[in-house]
Parts: sequence; structure tokens; C-alpha cells
Amino acid sequence: MYRRLLPSLLIVSLFPACLIGQGNPQLDPFLGQPKMEMQQAFPNERFPNVVVTKAGTVLLTWGNSQVLALRSEDGGATWGEPIVIAKPGFQGGGTTVDETTGDILAFVEERHPPAPITLYRSQDDGKTWQSEPMNLTPDSKGAMPSMHMNEHGVTLKHGIHKGRLLRPTRNYAGKNDGSKWPEHYTNAIYSDDHGKTWKTSDPFPENGTGEATLVELKDGRVYYNSRVHWQERPKNTRRRAAYSEDGGETWQDWRVVDVLPDGHQHRSYGCMGGLTRLPVADHDILLFSNIDTANAKRERATVWASFDGGQTWPIKRLVYEGPSAYSSMNVGRAGTPSEGWIYLHFEGGPKGGSQLARFNLAWLLEGEPTGDGALPKAFETE
Repeated sequence: MYRRLLPSLLIVSLFPACLIGQGNPQLDPFLGQPKMEMQQAFPNERFPNVVVTKAGTVLLTWGNSQVLALRSEDGGATWGEPIVIAKPGFQGGGTTVDETTGDILAFVEERHPPAPITLYRSQDDGKTWQSEPMNLTPDSKGAMPSMHMNEHGVTLKHGIHKGRLLRPTRNYAGKNDGSKWPEHYTNAIYSDDHGKTWKTSDPFPENGTGEATLVELKDGRVYYNSRVHWQERPKNTRRRAAYSEDGGETWQDWRVVDVLPDGHQHRSYGCMGGLTRLPVADHDILLFSNIDTANAKRERATVWASFDGGQTWPIKRLVYEGPSAYSSMNVGRAGTPSEGWIYLHFEGGPKGGSQLARFNLAWLLEGEPTGDGALPKAFETE
């Protein structure tokens, strides 16, 4: 039985869109009339991920006492009842769709990490889940990564590592404690055999980081964007970025992303953000989500857009003014009811728990300039 989640907010532009399309069959579905709507997904607990399966099913994962999933086969209009992936269990983030097999992988830890990890696999589009061992090797420092709490994984589509599963992870240095923050760092795990075995990347080249995101760019490089987890780092309330040219095994050219806030700006460390790339072969349109406030509270869920693979982020738009926190993003698939939608699953909203906002790029383009680069002429609205 399917249920329609009661909308907590519905926003649809009342003005005609001048950006009807670009003549690009991959990009056009995300344009047209601006549209946005939002509804509560889960009523309590924490830790969001969102993926879109090969069949076009929107799949949300969530939970810190049990790991649950919600499925929508109509693009996010209606939803089935919650499905238990693991009980008890702690959401490790990094939910990953294997683009080769169609399997969906969920990473579950016994408790707040560091903790034992179990991999759960669905081979029926997220309807049922089976556990299997997590066969994982340590990184070059001999450290075993933790899963919590990272953005969804990806399947690489270019070059010699085509078909590789890659998802961000982190090293807690044995304990999630302020005394250990200087030793924390982010990294990633990757699998070339559809999740049967996993290797761990080299560390991100800056300590004091944790909770990361990644996407593959059109040229096959991997763009990596991370939260900061140590207040002694320069500009500790701004995001970090780096690139990989070897399928996520090593990271180079790290930098501070001055335009992207890392949580509210009165806190000593950041907030998990979301990241996705529009499935448009000749564009590197990236979307990033986080909270955008100088106040001492987590609020103002916001989405930023980059049109050059993360070099600049010229536009942003507020999604929700009130309480907001961790977030995850993904996009719909061509030829399915999810096509043309951008999905934001974030903690917070009018009733707490989590919210699922869905909108198109045309809606985001009506946002405000950030001053970081210029919006490409082809995407300007009148």
C-alpha cells in the first residue's frame, strides 16, 4: 500500500519561465516551468541519504537506532511504508547504487562509530535486504575507515575504472572526541567487484576533516568535498575540496571552498552536506546542500549550483528557513517518473525528523547570486 506524505510546504513559481529548454535532451527535463515541493519523510531519528535506483525508484535511507528505507516508484509523489534494513542498526551513510548490476548497497554500523560494519544488499530495487560481511582493507596508514556519516556513493562511468563503486568514508582515529580531532581525516572506499571486497583510499590531504561527498566529473576525475571537524583549521567553517585522477585512490590539489559554508558559523566544526551532479554528458553541473546561517542554530537548508565542476558556485537558493541539519542530494533518471527532479533529503522541517524536497534546476536558477563566479549566459533568467 502506498501513502501520500502530507506536504509541509509547497512552492511553485507563479511566473512564466523564460528558460524553457536548451535543446539538450539530457538537460531539458530539469528546466521548463520552475517547480518545488516539500514533505516530511521520517518523523524522528537522524542521518539522511537519498539515491535513485536504476529503475527510477526514489529511495531514502535513515536512522540511528534502526536503519529504514522509504521507496517511491512515482518520482516522489507517493511512498510505501517504511522498510527495515537493519534493526538494531546505525545509518552509516554512503548508500550506493551499482549502475552495472542494479544492486543497492547500504552500510550499517552497530552503534555510533568506530563500530563493526555490516553491508546490506538489495537485489530487488530496495524492497528486501540481505546482510553480508564487509570485506574491507585498511588505508595506507593501516587505519580502518568508518562509514558514518557520508553522502551516497557513485559508480564510475569513465576510463579504466569504469564500473568501480566509490563512496566517501572517514577515520575517527579510534574515538569521536575533541582530543582526537587533529588525527581525524576523510577518505573513501572503492570496490571493483560489485561490493564483494573493498579497498581504502589514501587519506584526504588535510587532517581534521570528516563527513564527505563526491561525484565523478565528465572527464573522469572525481571531485571530493568534505566537512571540517577540527576548529583549529584555517577557515574551519568553510568546506574543503580536492580531486582524484585515479578513480578515488588518491587526492590532490586540496583547497578551502570559501563560498560554501560548513554548518552554522558559530560552531567549532561543520555539518554534513549533500552533493550530486546532473546526468548531462557535456556539462559539469554540481549541486551542493548545507545550512546557510551565521546564527548559533542549525537552520536555513540551502542549495548551491556550480556549472564548472566545483570551481565556482555562482547561485544559491533557500529551501527551508527553519530548523535544518544534515542533508543528502540526488537526481532523477531519464525515462522514469523521477526524470527532471532534484531530490534533497535533510534533517529538520516544521515537525522534525526529515524532509524530502524535490525541485528542478529552473527553480534553483531563480535563486540569488553568491558573487563567486558568474552564471553562464545560457542559464540566465530574465
